[in-house]
Parts: sequence; C-alpha cells; structure tokens
Amino acid sequence: MPTSPQVLRKQLATGDIKPVYLLAGEEHLLLLEAADALRARARELGYVEREILDVESGFDWDALTRCASAMSLFATRKLIDLRVPSGKPGKDGSAAIIEYCGNPPPDTVLLITATQWSKAHETSWVAAVEKAGVFVPMWPLKPNELFDWVAQRMAARGLKPSRDAIDVLVERIEGNLLAAAQEIDKLVLLQGDAPLDAATLEDLVADSARYDVFKLADAALTGDASRALRILAGLRMEGEQVVGLLGWLLNQLQLLARLANARGNLAAAFKAERIWPAREAVYKKALSRAKAGHWDACLIQAGKVDRLGKGRGVGDAWVELERLLVAMAQPHVRLLAAQG
Repeated sequence: MPTSPQVLRKQLATGDIKPVYLLAGEEHLLLLEAADALRARARELGYVEREILDVESGFDWDALTRCASAMSLFATRKLIDLRVPSGKPGKDGSAAIIEYCGNPPPDTVLLITATQWSKAHETSWVAAVEKAGVFVPMWPLKPNELFDWVAQRMAARGLKPSRDAIDVLVERIEGNLLAAAQEIDKLVLLQGDAPLDAATLEDLVADSARYDVFKLADAALTGDASRALRILAGLRMEGEQVVGLLGWLLNQLQLLARLANARGNLAAAFKAERIWPAREAVYKKALSRAKAGHWDACLIQAGKVDRLGKGRGVGDAWVELERLLVAMAQPHVRLLAAQG
C-alpha cells in the first residue's frame, strides 16, 4: 500500500529507515521536502556517503548495479539518489530496479524520485519497491486539504493565525504550495509569534507583494484602478519594462475573453481552464462588469502597448498601459482614445 507524506514524516522521526524509497509526484515542494527529510534522517543514522544517478536519455542502468555493489570509500553506509524525472525507467530500468529490490544490498538506502506521476506509472517496478520498502505518491492537495496544510505549516513556523487569516492566505496562493511556503516565511519575518488576524495578514501580504505583476493584474480585475496604478508606478520605479509586465496581463485578458464567451456555462468553463475555486471570484467579478466585447477591446489595447513597448509606433507605452489597467478595472471608461 502507498504511504502518505504525513505517515512518512512520522516514520522518519521515530524509526529506522527502509532499504528502498520511491517519492513521486508533481507537487514539487512536497517531494523536495520529503526527500530532504529522508536524506537528513539517513545522515543521522550514518548513511553519510551519497551517490547521485540522474536518469536521462541513454542512461546505463548497469550503473545502479555497480553503485550498489561498490565498496564504500568513506563510510560503511551510503545512500543512492536515483532521479527518474519522467517516472518511466523503461524496460531496462524497470528490470534493474526490480532486481535491486529483490535483494537490496546491506547498509545501503536507495531513494528514487520522480517529478512526473500518475496512476499509469504504477507498474511492476513500483510493486517491487513497495515490497522492499516504501512508496510515497505526492498527489495535489484537494481544496479542503489546503487549509489544514497551510495551518500546520504556519503553526510549525511559530505563527499564530486566526482561522480567517488562514482563509485569506489560502485564497491568495490558489493552490500553489511553493507560493504558500514563501508567503509563510515572509510572515515569520514580519509578524513573528504575535497573533495574526485576517486584516493584519492582508496588510503584510500587500506590503510584501506591493510591486508584483500578479497583484497588478488582480487589482485591475477586481476593479481597484487606483491600486493598480500605484502598483504599476512601483514596478516602474524598480526598473521593470512594459513588455515584461504585459505577459501576465495578456494571459489574463485572453482568459477573460474565453470565459466571457462561455457565460452560459461558466462552471464548465472554469473547469476546462483548470481555474482554482478560490480564484473564480476574481474572474466572476470582472465578468460581471463588462460584456465580451470589452475584453476584446482590451486585447487590442494590449497589442498597442506591446508595439509601443518594443519601440514600434508613436506614443508613450506607460501611458497606454495605464489606460489599459483603468479600462480593465472600470469598463465604463472607453478605450476609444487609446485606439487612435
């Protein structure tokens, strides 16, 4: 049976380690931290030598056998770090792993990591790993699991958030665990162990991400034109270029144009676009303020901003970008002047 990341943490904290581990999944933060925890535990137990095998095209699977049978030069115990990014070792690789798991060498731990994973990957070699050791799949967290994950991570860092504060952070990160980890680390520096309510968290997050292109887009989409312009001014002061800022705005406008044309079945459109549920409110708010044609006009304006930013045409790219942001936030502001 597969082992959960939570159970793995408990096993590493309290017991010895198994001969073979497979950590696999596309939640890269969970995978990275689990692998780091295993390596740290192995070092504590005397597995101080480590050999890394990166599986790429043409990889010689005999290297695994040689590595397993080689005498250690510096210690009696070692860890073999076998990295199979695709999660598909192929026929030769599967055979090599199955053979290894059938008779693991003493005083050696084999750690296999894969950053691409699905149920289809779980073939005979994975069964061999489970028989000899531990298989830990890192599945994306469900929306109802994300709150607990954020709460536990904040508590582990010494933060004391209210439930509303956790809700705010969960909404902000939109399922991105790496973004959550970064925000929590910032909050530790800014807030320490003082109680953290939703309003304080909003202020701290806004300050720490004041000059952020993602927040620039969100301010415009939620109708806060003045904040969007303040963020734009900050980005300009920090040396950002118009063309570099336009990429995410263009992405969001194209998404809105597609959603606007699917209003009859918006729920299906959100699902098709793989939009995180906490993010839906932002787009619904934007769509409620304008018809589909408005977002098409904004895309035309974005094209003009792009041309001016690249030195093609007459006009000020920053001024035209300001017009675009205001139009996104306040659709009643016509773009006719910007199209001339």
